[in-house]
Amino acid sequence: MSRTTPPYAPLPAALTALAALAAALLTGCSGPGDGRGADARPGPARTPHAPGEERWRPRPGLAWQWQLDGRVDPSAEVPVYDIDGFENTAADVARLHREGRKVICYVNVGAWEDFRPDRDAFPRSVLGRPDGWRGERWLDIRRIPVLKPIMERRFDMCRDKGFDAVEPDLVEGYAHDTGFPLTAADQLRYNRMIADIAHRRGLSVGLKNDLPQIPQLVDDFDFAVNEECAQYGECADLTPFIEAGKAVFHVEYAEPTGEFCAASRELGLSSMRKEPELGAWRDPC
Repeated sequence: MSRTTPPYAPLPAALTALAALAAALLTGCSGPGDGRGADARPGPARTPHAPGEERWRPRPGLAWQWQLDGRVDPSAEVPVYDIDGFENTAADVARLHREGRKVICYVNVGAWEDFRPDRDAFPRSVLGRPDGWRGERWLDIRRIPVLKPIMERRFDMCRDKGFDAVEPDLVEGYAHDTGFPLTAADQLRYNRMIADIAHRRGLSVGLKNDLPQIPQLVDDFDFAVNEECAQYGECADLTPFIEAGKAVFHVEYAEPTGEFCAASRELGLSSMRKEPELGAWRDPC
């Protein structure tokens, strides 16, 4: 689910066949008001990337939709969709591809979730304290020999369903009370492992939040996903991604669009307002 707080703040309560179709490479900047620029219209479908082909590299300004609540509603006319990897099928991804969209696979890599089909693959020894979301517990990311095969299978799922990219969630456990003595070095090692798993499968990968480690990780990740940088006055921290020509997909939950869209456009962020449940509703810049 969504993570509505930045690092150092407490959390709120609250796959080997390739798909037959993928989207055209799309670039462009969001236009004012509806979040769509001239290049944001769906383009022609194309065959998915072959092994060794360069992975998708989203550029700054692409409009996007983020829906983690249930199966995807494909009605938003934007070039990028970020959806739950488990709850959506290869057919869902193929439909979005036929409409010219790129599709990002949401996967939790930092916490165990009791509602996922692979929940029994995690030994109890790697499960830490609750992370603030029902049915979830932090993972001991130091246990790479245990966690790496599980995450590889999850990313195999994303690849085999035809996704173009992965959004790995909860990659800032070191900044929270996980029940384990995690360090920044532990997190850097784990996050780079996650990026490598994605890249070995031809998937692009985004850095979710973890603002303090952007300088060390911007070269390892292909884009960023951020929650509430405007509310916390941290959007400028994402500049290294923009300067590297990499998209920053950004949402606010509480701030009205009138309070952050002008600054977001100036910074080059792909911004919108969403409800915390992350359903289909969106209010783009």
